[in-house]
Amino acid sequence: MKIYNSQTRQKEEMTTVVPGEVRMYVCGPTVYNYLHVGNGRPLVVFDVLRRYLEYRGYRVNMVSNITDIDDKLINRAAQEHTTVQALADFYSAEYLKDAATLGVLPPTHQPKATEHVGEIIGLINKLVKKGVAYAPGNGDVYFDTEAFPAYGQLSGQNLEDLEAGARIAVDEIKKNPMDFALWKAAKPGEPAWKSPWGEGRPGWHIECSAMSMKYLGESMDIHGGGQDLLFPHHENEKAQSEAATGKPFVRYWMHNAYLNINNEKMSKSLGNFFTLREIFEKYDSEVLRFFFISAHYRSPLNFSAEQMQQAEVALGRLYTFKENLQYLMANAEGADGAGVDEPAQALRTRFVEAMDDDLNTADAVGAIFEYVKAMNLYFEQPRSRADARRALEALMEICSVFGILQKASDVVPAEVQALADQRAQARKDKNWAESDRLRDEIKEMGYLVEDTREGQKVRSLL
Repeated sequence: MKIYNSQTRQKEEMTTVVPGEVRMYVCGPTVYNYLHVGNGRPLVVFDVLRRYLEYRGYRVNMVSNITDIDDKLINRAAQEHTTVQALADFYSAEYLKDAATLGVLPPTHQPKATEHVGEIIGLINKLVKKGVAYAPGNGDVYFDTEAFPAYGQLSGQNLEDLEAGARIAVDEIKKNPMDFALWKAAKPGEPAWKSPWGEGRPGWHIECSAMSMKYLGESMDIHGGGQDLLFPHHENEKAQSEAATGKPFVRYWMHNAYLNINNEKMSKSLGNFFTLREIFEKYDSEVLRFFFISAHYRSPLNFSAEQMQQAEVALGRLYTFKENLQYLMANAEGADGAGVDEPAQALRTRFVEAMDDDLNTADAVGAIFEYVKAMNLYFEQPRSRADARRALEALMEICSVFGILQKASDVVPAEVQALADQRAQARKDKNWAESDRLRDEIKEMGYLVEDTREGQKVRSLL
């Protein structure tokens, strides 16, 4: 498998620290608000990566953190006249709900920053003792970027250029403009922990380094996140981690591209800011998931009503195909054929080729629709139930990696099914008026009767 490494800016063949195991860290949210639709993209991208690696036989140790102490949390809690912990607990729970609605599998470990303050202090202490971090005496601790020659390597930026454009806040005591806080002295009313430098709290960047090292070791295989985290967050993570251990921190840095709204950057001032909750009210969560995987993760993606409608139609085609195969599995009476196995194997081969090429989900989705087209032609002739079963197994094997087609088919109530059976008999008797009357009665009960090539089908309108 080849992965585009943000650090080297090229695709590289993936090898892992431990053969057969992938150690992966994906930056989770700062829980001070509901997730917006842009947050959904990395959730789905790295969930699909994790599923695919497991599909290929890797053991995946995936860590995704929750940042529950940060300036944003402190400011929001003050605005809402609540505590940081109460705010973080509430939005952590809401985040987990949204992730579950999107079909995202729980990570192997989901550490919270406040539960790892001991590890964070230990890592900062190590950096201070090595002379790459300093405490100016006001209770803060800073990382000395000039003491780490490789600073800027990940994002491809020159430290001198960065320093020239940087500003130092009046209340900060830094050696260099790009030095960043590892520990922040406590202010009145803020959450605080005891440390060798006085009471305070962790800086944002050091939290991820400490938590990833605890669960993945000093070197990991993949570190993922949105493009917006490349600098300064991931640059700072890399610097402080490698300065502490003297080892490469990450083998492959992966970043998904931005999500725009109607070809504009999402912002509240433009009135195009949408939470995941708002999107779920308009569209099924699987439609949003399908929308995300329909484009390559490194390509900018434009969210619009038109794009979502296209995703809805496309996913609907896959569900119709799935339901047709389920119907044939129960009702087909034809003979076994030899036309399923070759297209099914071709689907698996094309899927792996696409996904091995830097997680090219767009090409993999194309392979699924080519398979659907081939199978629809094949099943125009009477086929066996075994044919339908093998065709469905191949489809679901691939779609399970994408986390789509996972919703159960409609369960039709007995009274609705009884009316549908009466309608089928009326059509057999060519009693079209009675057939129409029964169809309308079924519709009033919230169900739609469709006459398909495979026979009469009933599905919920809700």
